[in-house]
Amino acid sequence: MEPNDFSAADDIATTELYPATHCLSQPAAFTNGYDPVTEFLACDSLTHDQWIDSTFHELSSIYPVPSPRGTIEDEEESGIRLVHLLMSTARAVHRGEADHARSLIEGMRCLLTRVTTSFGIGKVAGYFVDALCSRLCSLQCDAPAAVALNTPDEAEILYHHFYEVCPYLKFAHFTANQSILDAFKGEDHVHVIDFNLMHGLQWPALIQALALRFGGPPVVRLTGIGPPSDGRDNIREVGFRLAKFARSVNVPFVFRGVAASRLDDVRPWMLQISAGEAVAVNSILQLHRLLADPNGLGTSSIDSLLGWVAGLRPKIVTLVEQEADHNKPDFLDRFTKALFYYSTMFDSLEAGREYSGGAASVAELYLQREMCNVVCCEGTARVERHELLLRWRARMSSAGLKPVHLGSNAFKQASMLLTLFSGEGYCVDEVEGLCHLWLAWFAADLGLGLAGR
Repeated sequence: MEPNDFSAADDIATTELYPATHCLSQPAAFTNGYDPVTEFLACDSLTHDQWIDSTFHELSSIYPVPSPRGTIEDEEESGIRLVHLLMSTARAVHRGEADHARSLIEGMRCLLTRVTTSFGIGKVAGYFVDALCSRLCSLQCDAPAAVALNTPDEAEILYHHFYEVCPYLKFAHFTANQSILDAFKGEDHVHVIDFNLMHGLQWPALIQALALRFGGPPVVRLTGIGPPSDGRDNIREVGFRLAKFARSVNVPFVFRGVAASRLDDVRPWMLQISAGEAVAVNSILQLHRLLADPNGLGTSSIDSLLGWVAGLRPKIVTLVEQEADHNKPDFLDRFTKALFYYSTMFDSLEAGREYSGGAASVAELYLQREMCNVVCCEGTARVERHELLLRWRARMSSAGLKPVHLGSNAFKQASMLLTLFSGEGYCVDEVEGLCHLWLAWFAADLGLGLAGR
């Protein structure tokens, strides 16, 4: 790991800046829906065929699109057959029935020639067929699945396009920033620790908000953690741009970069916490990667990390994760839930395609690689181990982190974000008395934000 430090006084390059934010006076409305996967798993009275039919109707409500290759009825019939075949193939793979699974995959590939694959359920089915094929090949060869791995530079490109196309990362940044701003009220020296710096897109908005704070801005330290890269010091470049922005709004600013291949390689001493600093720890879509239990002992890297985070005595810990249940050992259960979750995610991307152009295709690759890891990989290779809200609350509580109410300002910021950057379909939900927010596409919860200290 190679840490580096510099302040806003350094001579640095220009950057595009994140726009200033304002609050809405009226939050968006939200209506809860039911989870069809949970209903299926809890209901033994449905036959397999009955559930497949109901599954297709759930998915077709997400993708009610006609096909240019035939009638709407033909498209629906093919969609029903695709869902039948996807679940049957997943079951065959789960049972180790390789020959049967291969024949089902061939059947799906033929069927995909009869439906629209540029959007809708045909596109999603194609992605899942590829993932099942990769998993099957890995089982036959007794080798890890051949899932494309992103280099640090590739990961940043995909992340940036995903950020631009849909509001999920913007929701995460706005919600976390408002909570951090509230926690830093009255503090003169503040220190933000970002577990995934990437392009640093989250921080200009917070720096600007601190610049406008009544009584003047505090001294701001930002420690950004990211992977090492070949040939360029990407972390330092991001730090330079943030320092220039901080200087332009008269905020005293010091940046420290920490290069780490894995988040669980980071240790508290690397962060150089100073006495008297108000500390905020920020994690956006990162901690689920630490949930693997390679020794089967019921422990994982997340326990150690949350333990030392609590030991920093932070003013706030902001956590944003996918609201999904993809960490179960049972493959068929995980596949079923992934099919619903990613069908909804791809649908939400499709809704913004007309405004995003080619960026949507790159953003889809971000999701496709994430989905492939859920479906194809096992053991420590499976890093996309998303869990639901209750599990995250329990983990934080076990580490000694108490829940912090996100407050009405965070809800207003998230609602404002959806109004500015998204079309119809997105909404944000706040449950009174609970310390979290949900981002949803229609009635399907996709992301959650919560805080502790």
